[in-house]
Parts: sequence; structure tokens; C-alpha cells
Amino acid sequence: MVVVSWVPPEPPLPPPVASVSARQFKLQLLAAGLLDQVDAWIATQSKAVQIAYEYSGTFVRTEPMMAAGFAAMGFTDEQVDAFFSVASEL
Repeated sequence: MVVVSWVPPEPPLPPPVASVSARQFKLQLLAAGLLDQVDAWIATQSKAVQIAYEYSGTFVRTEPMMAAGFAAMGFTDEQVDAFFSVASEL
């Protein structure tokens, strides 16, 4: 008789965090040592981007500004997902 042990399948990974509050986002920038670098980058962007960064109540992962900012810092998609995941816990 052959005994086969059953291994349950791993649960699916949760979907990436889609958005975080401005407070969570900026506190995570501070914790990661990126706040000054991002503030400097924002200062070189259009007035519209500066206003969005300063006054947005929520930062959305898929917004073009997010993609441009994270690309400027050399982040991979996985690193951006991790950033939003950690920020969502703050």
C-alpha cells in the first residue's frame, strides 16, 4: 500500500495595495529615507504635479505621477508594490 501525503495548495497572494493615504505614503517615504529625494524630484516637476503631491489625500499606485516618480528613483514594480504594502500598515 502506497501512502500519499496530501499537501494543501498555498493560498493565493493578496492583490497589491492600490492606494494609501497621503500620511501613510509620506511616512513611508520618511521611514525609507526617501523623503528628501522625493521632495527634490517633486520640486523639478510641473506645477500640477507639485500641487497633486502636496494636496492629494490619497496616493494611487497606478497614477502616472507615481509611475514617473518611482521610475526616476529606479524602483521595480515589485519594489513599488512592497512600498505600498508597507505604507498601508502605517
